[in-house]
Amino acid sequence: MAADLQPVLALPEMVRMMGHPSGKRERLALQRPRHRHAPILRRACILHQKCFHCRHARPRTFKVEEPKMAAKPLPKSLYAETARAALPTPPLPGDRSTDVAIVGGGFTGLSTALHLAQQGVDVTLIEASEPGWGASGRNGGQVNPGLKHDPSAVIKDHGEALGRRMIELSGGAPARVFDIVRRHQIQCEVAETGTLRAAFNRPGAAMIESTARDYALHGAPVSYLDRQEIKVWTGSDRYACGLIDRRGGKLNPLGYARGLAEAAHNAGAKIHGGTSAVSLAREADGWKLATNSGTLRARRVVLATNGYSDALWPGLARSIIPVFSAIAATEPLSEAQAQGILPEGSVLFEIADLTVYYRLDAHRRLLMGGRSVSRDTGDPIDYRRLTDYAIRLWPTLKDVRWTHFWNGQLAITQDHYPHLHEPAPGLIAALGYNGRGVAMATATGAEVARRLTGTGLDELCLPVSPITTYPFHRFWPLGVTIRLWWGAMRDRLAPAA
Repeated sequence: MAADLQPVLALPEMVRMMGHPSGKRERLALQRPRHRHAPILRRACILHQKCFHCRHARPRTFKVEEPKMAAKPLPKSLYAETARAALPTPPLPGDRSTDVAIVGGGFTGLSTALHLAQQGVDVTLIEASEPGWGASGRNGGQVNPGLKHDPSAVIKDHGEALGRRMIELSGGAPARVFDIVRRHQIQCEVAETGTLRAAFNRPGAAMIESTARDYALHGAPVSYLDRQEIKVWTGSDRYACGLIDRRGGKLNPLGYARGLAEAAHNAGAKIHGGTSAVSLAREADGWKLATNSGTLRARRVVLATNGYSDALWPGLARSIIPVFSAIAATEPLSEAQAQGILPEGSVLFEIADLTVYYRLDAHRRLLMGGRSVSRDTGDPIDYRRLTDYAIRLWPTLKDVRWTHFWNGQLAITQDHYPHLHEPAPGLIAALGYNGRGVAMATATGAEVARRLTGTGLDELCLPVSPITTYPFHRFWPLGVTIRLWWGAMRDRLAPAA
């Protein structure tokens, strides 16, 4: 099947509906002879290199007319100003061969590269810009345990054996991150301060209570917090109840991504920034990745592009919704102000239709995050909802200056589980962390490495599933806009707890 699809692997659909990391649409030129048969038969020629009617067998090729462009610079953000220096990652130089090629320099790809290189595997990672350029270097910096679903639901959805492995993997994912940071001495402002969940309306409070019971039933180190207790933890009287999970924490995500890149490099992985994957084609002994700077041949390939996935492999980009999440950061707060917000230094995310999340960084800046407009923006006007909400939570912040504004794309899956796919022999795709990417992408990279080094499907801690696309995916920006409006209405109209 992969051989049959080879001609379209180089075709990122006739016009990419979702933007390439370059930010520009590509112009595609179809090179083929004139054909006398009906359009449906011409399409058959495109897919199978021959016409089913006349058996015409002249090869068809697709060419992406894309100039070799410099990598997009890292977007402006607080992390870009404060993270440790980046490892030099020059573009792929000409034609190279490797055992495992990884496309994507976020947490998934970097973790996979590190775990493979530590086992002596010849691995090469290519990234269109630089490691940590995407959501891995722009997220809220929360290292949160668990999955979107509670443990009992995970077991119900995936069965007792696999479900328990998934619970163990996701619950232990923060510990894996903290261990990597310690072992490789990554400077990324890491702190194991726990994760808070908080609810301000009746539906959210009911979910908090249910989650607290479920997690306790499965032995997780969580505690339910009533109204007075959550006020002590947050300094705000907005919340009806909460939950503290002591396994969580925080870090500077761009610093962590850069540290992972250096750790993987030191272990023997080759990492090339400024290298965009233009096409992927099956060959007799593996795969051929054409890039803007050369060709990379590999026995096996990992696609780790998450919210910035494109049409390099058919259907992968349409299997997730690339939701934008935004963060606004204040100037450093006084010690008294910081103590009045999150005295224990924990991170927090709300249980609501429109999730808001926040934390203090190592310099006592408040980082407020939440859903964003569906475009790249650094305009403070687009972040007013977050900054106004912060003042609602803590009126003492009304005169504080907000200094940084940035956003990025995370990947939402239909079932809200991370997805692991093997759409062809020697090809793995891993993506879709639904807002829990710091910990889960790191853990998933380790699982991908286990799979590539011989672990069977019945021993993996994540299910391997076929790629399932969203219906009407091309309308995702409209769908997200409607969902944000509907979620805001539901939160506003929900009864108080």
